Amino acid sequence: MIIVCGEALIDLVPGGTGSSVYQAHAGGGPANIAVGLGRLGTEVALLARLAEDRFGRVLRDHLRASQVDVGLIIASAAPTTLAVLNVDAAGVADYDFYIDGCADGGWRPAELPAQLPAGAALHASGSFALAVDSMAETFETLLRRERPHRVITFDPNIRPSLIRDEHVVLARLERWLALADIVKVSAEDLTWIAPGRPAEAVIAEWRERGPSIVVVTRGGRGAYAVGPAGSVDLQAEPVTVVDTIGAGDAFMSGLLAALDRDGYLTRPGLAVLGSRDLAAALAYAQRVAGITVTRAGADPPWREDLPDTPPAQARTAH
Repeated sequence: MIIVCGEALIDLVPGGTGSSVYQAHAGGGPANIAVGLGRLGTEVALLARLAEDRFGRVLRDHLRASQVDVGLIIASAAPTTLAVLNVDAAGVADYDFYIDGCADGGWRPAELPAQLPAGAALHASGSFALAVDSMAETFETLLRRERPHRVITFDPNIRPSLIRDEHVVLARLERWLALADIVKVSAEDLTWIAPGRPAEAVIAEWRERGPSIVVVTRGGRGAYAVGPAGSVDLQAEPVTVVDTIGAGDAFMSGLLAALDRDGYLTRPGLAVLGSRDLAAALAYAQRVAGITVTRAGADPPWREDLPDTPPAQARTAH
């Protein structure tokens, strides 16, 4: 089982180029990852704070329909968190967020469940949690508490528009890296975190702090990862991009689903993960993300949408 913690919100997406009409879609990086995992047949629960308003009901229905366990959901009297999107001609989205006074602005450590299911892995997304102080305090408490008991995975998913103090966020990021077993980061995030530095050097430093696996997603240039057995450089599969909303979340869900399916999502399992199996997990994740970007919005595939295909060509080093 995998427990995903973080925000679940409503994306307001323009109805078309230049349109002033917005369509409401269930979203939020952690919720998207949980939905992706559920659709891929992985047992998953979402630890999130959801409003009891109309949008909150939409989110609950969306999660249940995608086979996500909502038993860890915390009910909030505040309204649903919102993200207003703009999508450019290349399909790349940027966001304005409405958090203060909303469900995700009111996290408190006292709301955390007393315990999590034994043996479950825990995934944390940085997006809101690194930048919003109430979420940061709550999730750092959770990560420190759960580190001895389970595998922890982490995606910084930097949202520059939310960050008020870069030094605070970078210090928080350093602490969270030391608590994680698997880190997935986008090339864009690395540019913000460590501007001008080669990805290989940053990955080497991060692995010295604790993570067994660090994965860098590079969009149309594929993915690069370093694990216990060495590095993997995976080229991208060509796809026609509608938009990139939820692409990184879909990749994360595919990676976690593959590692969980093959029995590697434990610390003993990660210690013996070979480059060939890491490459296969990355190829699966890339295929999941590739399908997602051919669809409008964060709409990850179901397991039956992924027919058996040979993995993309990868180069490995030992």
